[in-house]
Amino acid sequence: MNHTQRDGGGHSHGHHHGSAGHDHSHDLRSAGKRSLVAAFVLIAAFMFVEVAGGIISGSLALLADAGHMLTDAASIALALTAMYFAERPHSVQRTFGYHRLEILAALVNALALWLIVAWVLFEAYDRFTSVTGIDGGLMLGIGVIGLCVNLGAARILHRSSSHNINIEGAFLHVIADLLGSVGVVISGILIWTLGWTLADPIASVIIAILILVSSWRLMKKVVHVLLEGTPEHVDVYQLCSKLEAVEGVTLVHDIHVWTLSAGNEALTAHILIDPDYPGDAEDLRLRLRDIIYNDFGIGHITLQVEKSLEGCSEDHHFDHLATPVGSAD
Repeated sequence: MNHTQRDGGGHSHGHHHGSAGHDHSHDLRSAGKRSLVAAFVLIAAFMFVEVAGGIISGSLALLADAGHMLTDAASIALALTAMYFAERPHSVQRTFGYHRLEILAALVNALALWLIVAWVLFEAYDRFTSVTGIDGGLMLGIGVIGLCVNLGAARILHRSSSHNINIEGAFLHVIADLLGSVGVVISGILIWTLGWTLADPIASVIIAILILVSSWRLMKKVVHVLLEGTPEHVDVYQLCSKLEAVEGVTLVHDIHVWTLSAGNEALTAHILIDPDYPGDAEDLRLRLRDIIYNDFGIGHITLQVEKSLEGCSEDHHFDHLATPVGSAD
C-alpha cells in the first residue's frame, strides 16, 4: 500500500508498505498469536498442578515457580489482548491506532517480574530464619514436570520473540520460569537425598536474581521505545549519508526516527535540495523515500522538501555531521 500527499509548501508524506513486506509482517503476527495461544494452554494447565504441589510439599521454591507461572499465563493473555487491539483500525482520535498497547503490555510484564522478585526475596528471608518441613521427593517430581512444560513453552515462543517486543516480554517470563524450574529440581534433589532444607530458600533467591537479570533488558528496550529513541537497527548517520549522496540533495536536517511498536517505525525529516537542481522535486522525494523504506525498513515516512533554510522555524536540528559518541578519532 502506498499513500502519497503533497501540498503547496513542499511538505509531503509517504506511508510506504510493499505488499510482500505487509504479507510477511502479517504472517509473523499470525505465527506469534498461534505461539502465544499454545504456550498459554500449556502453562495454565500445569500451573494448578504446581500450586497444589507447592502447598502439599511445603516448598517455597515450588510456590515461587507456581506464582511465576501464573504471571506467565497473565503476561501471555496480556500480549494476546494487546495484539488484538493493535490490529484495530486507525481513527481521527488515534491516528496511529493502538500500536503502543503492545509496548505498554511489555512494560507491565517487566514490572510484574520485578514484583515477583520482591515477593520471593521476602519469603526466602523468612525461610532462612525458620525451619520448615519439605517433601523433597514430591518437590523434585513436580519440578521435573515443570521443567519439561517450560522447555516446551519456551520453544514455542522463541521464534516469534525476535520479531515482537510484546512476545519477547512473555518469552522472558517463560525463560525466567524455566530457570526457576531448574532451581526447583536442584533443591529438590538436595532436600530428598541430603535433607538440606536450606536449599529451598537458596534456590528461591537464585531464581529471583535470574528473573531480575532477564527482565532488565526488556525494561531497557521498553523505556527506549517510550522515550521515542532511535530503533536499534537504524543508523541515523548512515541514513543521512545515503540520502545526501543522492544527486540534488544538499542537506538532511531536523530528522527524527522512532518506534511505534515492534516492526513499525516512523521517520520525519527536512530535505534541503539544490535550488538549481534540474529534476522534479517530487521524483527526488520518491527516490529518497524508497531508500528509507528498502534500506532501513521504515514504513511511516514524512519528508519536507525545501530549497532554502529561510523560514525554517525548528530550533532542534540534529547535527548528524558530527562525530558519533564513542566513535574512533
